[in-house]
Amino acid sequence: MRGHLGGRKVTLRNLTSPLAAQLGRPVLDETGVQGKFDLTLDWTPDANLGAQGDKGQAEPADGASIFTALREQLGLKLESRKAPVELLIVDYAEMPSPN
Repeated sequence: MRGHLGGRKVTLRNLTSPLAAQLGRPVLDETGVQGKFDLTLDWTPDANLGAQGDKGQAEPADGASIFTALREQLGLKLESRKAPVELLIVDYAEMPSPN
């Protein structure tokens, strides 16, 4: 099964959410590029991607990885680095009482 993202009038900031869902890690837009774009991105999903993120950016045997597809089809490059991430921590929760 092929991976596919497409849209019309998409900002690069809006592209980060579906990319983060595919990669299993946060994706930030630090391009500084403004505007809205029509785009199509096709790639071969990698079994090494998921909740743990990328375990090696080797190309899948039957097509381009999402990293290669972003570079070749959209001219974008993903760079991995450590950065602060916002977290929401819930210490306690209980069922609401009836009125």
